[in-house]
Amino acid sequence: MGKTYAGARLRRLRDERGFSQAELARTLGISPSYLNQMEHDARPLTVQVLLRLTEVFGVDPGFFSERDTGRLVADLREALAAEIDAARVGATDLTELASRMPEVAQVLLDLGRRNQRLAELVGGHDGRDPRGLDAPRSPHEEIREYFYRRQNYLHEIDTAAEEVAASVGIRPGEVLSALAARLEDRHGTRLSTESGDSLHRYDHTTRTLHLSPRLRPGQRAFRMATQLALLEHADDLDRQAAEDFVPGIPAHSLARIGIANYFAAALILPYRDFHAAAEAVRYDIERLTDRYGLGYETVCHRLSTLQRPRLRGVPFSFMRVDRAGNVSKRQSATGFHFSRAGGTCPLWNVYEAFAAPGRIHVQLAEMPDGKRYLWTARAVTRHRGGWGEPGKTFAIGLGCELRHAHRLVYSDGLDLGRSAAATPIGMGCRVCERLECPQRAAPPLGRPLRIDQHSSTFVPYPVAHDDSQAPHPQ
Repeated sequence: MGKTYAGARLRRLRDERGFSQAELARTLGISPSYLNQMEHDARPLTVQVLLRLTEVFGVDPGFFSERDTGRLVADLREALAAEIDAARVGATDLTELASRMPEVAQVLLDLGRRNQRLAELVGGHDGRDPRGLDAPRSPHEEIREYFYRRQNYLHEIDTAAEEVAASVGIRPGEVLSALAARLEDRHGTRLSTESGDSLHRYDHTTRTLHLSPRLRPGQRAFRMATQLALLEHADDLDRQAAEDFVPGIPAHSLARIGIANYFAAALILPYRDFHAAAEAVRYDIERLTDRYGLGYETVCHRLSTLQRPRLRGVPFSFMRVDRAGNVSKRQSATGFHFSRAGGTCPLWNVYEAFAAPGRIHVQLAEMPDGKRYLWTARAVTRHRGGWGEPGKTFAIGLGCELRHAHRLVYSDGLDLGRSAAATPIGMGCRVCERLECPQRAAPPLGRPLRIDQHSSTFVPYPVAHDDSQAPHPQ
């Protein structure tokens, strides 16, 4: 095991939990001076101290490793694209900053993104800036970032939902009747079937929850549970959303909906029961959908939230993408980075899923920094119900770091130890470091191209390896 220097993370965790140096040192059984040296990276964390920290704070040992800096470094590369292009900062500098001072790196990231938005507003760009980066984030993008920053786990909401599930008596096969009884007994809300464009609609005047007859039982349960969250835990939703958004703005309202949806999933799939079931079947998604009578996407999304301290499941990254590469959902309990610039990687198996809908595709994938992941992907289709009516088709991806892959049934038969078995993918062509990738769709940031009118290469954007090869006037 290599030496682990994580002073900034240790100091931040201690401050967040309200420990003084003396109190934490006493709890760990070490001297305050020794703790002070570890917090300032004068000494590495020993195995004994690391294990004790995971017990005291209920965090995964990976919290103190450098493996989770990749996502922060990639975000910095996007936000500081102009500075990278101008060679004012390099990848090594960003990696060092993200590893040693993650709080400072996050502040710099926020400032860089703010600078991008101001430049776009002042310059009057029509949705995209000259570097091809995204326009100012929409409220929906802000909500995705809200859950992304929290690693897709809301402890207070999750435990509150589990308490309601216990009191209501949520069990597989009895969810609809239990939720209907709770809505009527506690809130005087009755259910009604209503045709039309709305999948559900709540009438405050008559206290009626109208549900579309097109909804499957699992979808009906989810919308009933969401409405229960809005009726029973409105103050909790407000308080949770207000952590990042000012009440009254669109993002705050969308955050309340997103948190209510999180509550609903945690209610119909209570944490302890669902975690135990997932572990028992080795995260076999299809067996879990059969057990709980819910859709593939709902089960995958719930699997990505199993990060309760001292009862953690596999840390998953979850994403939903369409055929054109538009990512409509992306959440992560890992260090995996979803790029906001230049789309996703075409070598990712989520795009293979569209060729064989209904089948789960498995891929060992390796990122440019050497981290490897096990990804599953499956295409799902939704229809309004009538012949000829347009539907929606998405690929659902669920992935974990390779160190957790043995816990999944999908790893059976794979040679997890052979690096050559992994497909090299990236985090989007604009920020991907794989300079020789023949599938690249955009030139890499901060690298001059080799432009020669007398030759061509299989690689679409050949990079100059020194200044003498950079383009020059003809």
